[in-house]
Amino acid sequence: MIEQTIEQRRRSLGGGLEVGRVLPHAGRRMVGPFIFFDHLGPLDLPKGVDRHVDVRPHPHIGLSTVTYLFSGEIMHRDSLGSVQAVRPDAVNWMTAGRGITHSERFEKARAMGDHLHGIQAWVALPREDEETTPSFAHLEGDALPHWTEAGLHGQLIAGSAYGLTAAARTYSPLFYVHLELAAGAKAELPAAYPERALYIAKGRIRVDGQDYEAGRMLIVSPGSSWFEALEPATVMLLGGEPIGERFLLWNFVSSSKERLTQAALDWQAGRMKLPDADHDEFIPLPAGTLPPQALPSS
Repeated sequence: MIEQTIEQRRRSLGGGLEVGRVLPHAGRRMVGPFIFFDHLGPLDLPKGVDRHVDVRPHPHIGLSTVTYLFSGEIMHRDSLGSVQAVRPDAVNWMTAGRGITHSERFEKARAMGDHLHGIQAWVALPREDEETTPSFAHLEGDALPHWTEAGLHGQLIAGSAYGLTAAARTYSPLFYVHLELAAGAKAELPAAYPERALYIAKGRIRVDGQDYEAGRMLIVSPGSSWFEALEPATVMLLGGEPIGERFLLWNFVSSSKERLTQAALDWQAGRMKLPDADHDEFIPLPAGTLPPQALPSS
C-alpha cells in the first residue's frame, strides 16, 4: 500500500544546474536513514560549459553521501586526498563523520560535452557513529552485486537486499537498489525493512492499480509490495531501519542542534580543511544560515 507520494521540487544549485529535490519533504523527513535525495538532470552540458556549474568545495558532517549516475561523469575531490571520477553503474561513497570537505566538477563536460543524469543521496549516521573518522570508497564491478531476470536488470548499490550484500560500509541496516525494467516487467520491494520507498527516475509504473510517472517517490507501507513497469523504466529502491530524529543545517546533519551550529562556525572560520587538489575556491556559508545569537561578536 502506498502511504504517501512525494513529487520532486525543482531547485537551483547555481550556475545553471538544477535538481529535483525529493527528500527532505515537509511531510516526510526521512526514509530509514536516507535524509536527502536529489534527482540530477537529465541535463545536457555543452562542451566548454562554464566552471560556475561546478559544485565548489563544501563541508559535511554526520552523514554518508552517495553519488550514483545513469549517464555522465562527475569528478570528486575531497579533504582526505581522494580524486576519483564517478561514472555510470559505479559509486562514490563518502562518509563525512566528524567532518569532510569535497568538490564535484564537470570536467568531462567541459572538455567534450556530456549528458548528466543521476541521483545524489545522503544517509544519516547513527548517533554513536556521527563523529566517526571520515572515509571515502569508490565501488564498482563485483562490489555492487547485480542480476538479470524477466525483463529486469538490478544493481545493489548499498546495504542488503534479495539475498545480496554490497561492499560499501554502512552503519545501520539499509538497502539502496537501481532497477532497469522493460515494459511489463515486475519487481518486488525488499520486505525485511520497516521503512521503504521507490523513486521513478524514468518511465511509468503501476502499483496497487494506480499509475505513477517519473519524478515521484512512493512511500510504501510494510509487507509484500510489487510494481509493474508500463514502459521502460528506471526505478530506485531505498529504505531501512529508522535511526531517530535528525536536524539539518545547510550541508550538515546531526542529532544535536548545537553540533550543527559548531560545524557552521568551523566552516565560516576556515577551520575545516579544503581538498588538497581543489583548494583555491569554496562555497561560503550562506547568509542567514546561523541565527544572530550564534555569530561571534565583532
